[in-house]
Amino acid sequence: MQPVVTVHRRVLDPIRRGHPWIFKEAILKVRGAAAAGDAVALVDESGAALGFGVYDPSSPIAVRVWGASPLDEALATARLEAAFRLRRELFADGTTTAYRLLNGEGDRTPGWVIDRYDNVGVLRTDGDAAAILATRFGETLEGALRAEGITTAVLRGAQKGEKRSSEVLFGPPPPDVIHVREHGVPFEVDLAGGQKTGAFLDQRENRARVGALVRGLVGRRGEISVLNLFSYAGGFSLHAALAGAKTTSVDVAPLAHKTAQASFRAAGLSLSGHAFVTSDVYAFLADAKKKGRTFDVVICDPPSFAPNERSVPRALQAYRSLHAAAAAVLADGGTLLAASCSSHVGMEAFLGTLDDAALGRADLRVTDVHGPPADHPSVATFPEGRYLKAVFMA
Repeated sequence: MQPVVTVHRRVLDPIRRGHPWIFKEAILKVRGAAAAGDAVALVDESGAALGFGVYDPSSPIAVRVWGASPLDEALATARLEAAFRLRRELFADGTTTAYRLLNGEGDRTPGWVIDRYDNVGVLRTDGDAAAILATRFGETLEGALRAEGITTAVLRGAQKGEKRSSEVLFGPPPPDVIHVREHGVPFEVDLAGGQKTGAFLDQRENRARVGALVRGLVGRRGEISVLNLFSYAGGFSLHAALAGAKTTSVDVAPLAHKTAQASFRAAGLSLSGHAFVTSDVYAFLADAKKKGRTFDVVICDPPSFAPNERSVPRALQAYRSLHAAAAAVLADGGTLLAASCSSHVGMEAFLGTLDDAALGRADLRVTDVHGPPADHPSVATFPEGRYLKAVFMA
C-alpha cells in the first residue's frame, strides 16, 4: 500500500497552484512505511487528495511534488519527453551543443537536472530521494536519453574536499575534457573537475549578448577593453575577444584559466593581448583603482552570496561593496553587467545594490534585465527557479 502524507492547511494553496516543495514542518503525519525515494500520496487534513510526490525524510524539503498523477514510469517518461521536445525546438539549428536538457522543478521532475555536453549527459540529483528515484527509473532515463543521441550518461555527486564523485550510468566513461559549441562558438568544458556539471550553462545567452554588445562598441569606438571578474572558464571573455575586445579575466583558480585559454585556442584566438589574472577579485579591483585603470565593459558574475534566507542581509551588503568596487574601474560611457545566482535574493533587492549610492556614481542606467534562459524554465509559483539575475547598465 502506498504511504500517505497528510500536510498542513497552510501549504494547500501553494501545492494546488503548482509549488513543488513541501517542507518537513508542514507534514502532520505519515501513514504507512515510507523511506527515502518512495512515492507517496498527499492529502489534506480531511483526507482529500492533493497529488503525489517523492518522500525524503532526511531533507528539509520532505516531499517534492510531481503533480496530480501517480508517480510511475509512464509519468516519468511523459515528463522527460516534454522536456526534451522543448530543447529540440530551442536548439534545432545545431549551433549549440551544450545546454540544460532537464531542469528539475521547472520541467516538473523535481530533484533531477540533466545538462548536455554534445553526446554526454550529466545528471545531478538534489537529495537522497531524487538519487534513489533516478536509480529506480534508470531504464526509463536511459531510453529517453539514448533517443536524444546521448551515448554516455554520468551521475555527478557532491564534491568532497578536492574530489568530486562521478558514476557512469550507461555508455563508455566520458572524457575528462569535452569540446562543445555555444551559438557556434567552440569552447572546452572540464567534465572531470569543473563546477556544477562542468560549466555554467545558464549564462549562455548573456555571454552572447556581451559578444553582440562588444561587437557594436568596437565598430563605433575601435579598441575596447573588457574586464571579466570571477571569470571561471572565461566564457564572457571568449565571446568578447571574438568580437574584437582586449580582455582581462580575473579568477582565484588558476585551473579555470587553463580551461579558458584552451577555449581561446579552440576558437582560433591568440592569447596575445588577453590577460588571465590569478587573483582575489577584491584585491585586483583595489589595485586597479589605485593605478587608475579603467575598462569599457566590466562583467561581475560572482558565486552565490546567499545560501539561505538568514544570509540575505549580509549578501546584499556584499553585493553593494562589490558593485561599488567594479563601478570604480568602469570607464565613463562604459557598460556594467552585474549578475547574481542567489535564489534568495530577488530581482528588486538585487537592483537595490546597483543604485547611485551603492555605485558611487550617478551616470549609469539599467538598460536590460534578464533571468534564466529558455532551457532553464520554471513554474509560475516557484520563484526559486528564477534564481539568475543579469542587469546591464550603461
